[in-house]
Amino acid sequence: MRLTYTADLWWKNAVVYCLDVETYKDGNGDGIGDFRGLTQQIDHLDRLGVTCIWLMPFFPTPNRDDGYDITDFYSVDPRLGTLGDFVEFMRTARDRGIRVIADLVVNHTSDEHPWFKEARSSRDSAKRDWYIWQDDPDPVDPKDLVFPDKEDSIWELDEKTGQYYLHSFYRFQPDLNVANPEVRDEIARILGFWMELGLSGFRVDAVPFLIEGIGPDPHEFLADLRAFMNRRDGTSILLGEVNLPYPDLMEYFGDGNGDQVTMCFDFIGMQRFHLSMARQNPQALAEALRERPAPPDDSHWATFVRNHDELTLDKLTEAEKHEVFDAFGPDKDMQVYDRGLRRRLPPMLGGDQRRLKLAYSVLFSLPGTPVLFYGEEIGLGENLEGEGRMAVRIPMQWSRSGGFSPDPKTLVPTPADEYGPRHVNVDDQRRDPDSMLRWITMLVERYRESPELAWGRYEVLDAGDEAVLAHRADAEGGTVIAVHNFADREAEVELVLRDLGRCEVLTDLLVDGTLDLPSDGRVTFALEPYGTRWLRAAVPDAPLENTSAKSH
Repeated sequence: MRLTYTADLWWKNAVVYCLDVETYKDGNGDGIGDFRGLTQQIDHLDRLGVTCIWLMPFFPTPNRDDGYDITDFYSVDPRLGTLGDFVEFMRTARDRGIRVIADLVVNHTSDEHPWFKEARSSRDSAKRDWYIWQDDPDPVDPKDLVFPDKEDSIWELDEKTGQYYLHSFYRFQPDLNVANPEVRDEIARILGFWMELGLSGFRVDAVPFLIEGIGPDPHEFLADLRAFMNRRDGTSILLGEVNLPYPDLMEYFGDGNGDQVTMCFDFIGMQRFHLSMARQNPQALAEALRERPAPPDDSHWATFVRNHDELTLDKLTEAEKHEVFDAFGPDKDMQVYDRGLRRRLPPMLGGDQRRLKLAYSVLFSLPGTPVLFYGEEIGLGENLEGEGRMAVRIPMQWSRSGGFSPDPKTLVPTPADEYGPRHVNVDDQRRDPDSMLRWITMLVERYRESPELAWGRYEVLDAGDEAVLAHRADAEGGTVIAVHNFADREAEVELVLRDLGRCEVLTDLLVDGTLDLPSDGRVTFALEPYGTRWLRAAVPDAPLENTSAKSH
């Protein structure tokens, strides 16, 4: 495919890397990560091949919900630095060709935000209608509780004014009234402010909660936001957290080529992936890939193995959910909200490097834009001593001594077991050709060299063995086939590959070697336990970089 064409929609084959400034790197020795520390680690992300950094909230906050309770949308939390430090970070990222997006958390504020303080000062306050109030709210369905271990209602009485305010999340996070045009205008100003400082877009937190109750056409708000951003910067994006079944999710992309959320996370595929890993059989994931609708032309799916929240399993059946619990989180302390796991993948898989490498090979070969959570590139573990979701938000491990800070006293400590910094760190893995860091760096390179994976039409293939997931991606005369063995046994793969024109060989993209492609298109080969192959259909003796344009 032409590079000039794929570059127009940069996010379709981006590599997105989510990080929390607070836990990434301490630059001033106070025990808390900051923008100065992060800026000094940009080259690690550049070497890894990251093309877009996603920043978790970095705004002023009382920090009762890890920064998602915001008191000022126009500044940087003093613990993390200044606006000047932020601009220096943005300049350094831009110098390396890395774009930056940030969390857009505008479905609620902190109850300490000046807007809410003014709103609760009087029923006649000018900001009163910026939030949602009721005199006598209806009883709450327990299924509506996002945090059932902490909250028993989504309404909280404000004693001074005698009304209840809505809080879809914690009681210290009152919901903004996005139906109010003044609030929508303010949200647009927030986006415009940070875009002027260089952001290329936003990851929109809990999108269904954001637009709920706006009016007869809540999606009009998303279309207005996207149009505003396009006027400011036509290459900017909205990455949506929309955990809904596929038919309901599709309307969040919008009409035509996609005029609302640019990319949506594929929560269904992620949950089916973990079910497939638990079963050592990929058919649940294959079924999800066959079910998944094609997004509009200028929209895309975002794929992931793990994110910064719990590993939610809420779209699986009860029986399926407990299969995953039994395999990867049998202890109650590993589970949270009765719907997910508060674990990272390496401990879930018992440190089995074969299965870990399989998991990330699947991630980078699936149709969609891969999103990494910081530390995944080195196999970072968890610390279950952290409360709730904080178990996976531990400090990044740069060296055998930790390397995050001289004194990370305010954060969840790093684990002291085999996933601690003595055994898992960036420095050692940079020098180890068999490390997770080197493996993921290679996957990033091959993914970026294979635009068919991101842009192409994909098809799940019959591999002749139910333990094997095989799929092909075709785009503009190029074809890549990815094959993965989910089982702890050798698999005999048999593929029938049609419509490959003059191609006579399959070139392996992960290891040296080729496979002959007979005239009948029938290819057989053995795949080792948890083995992976990426194969490009090629014309004999054609340079590899030319095959995607000339192979048919």
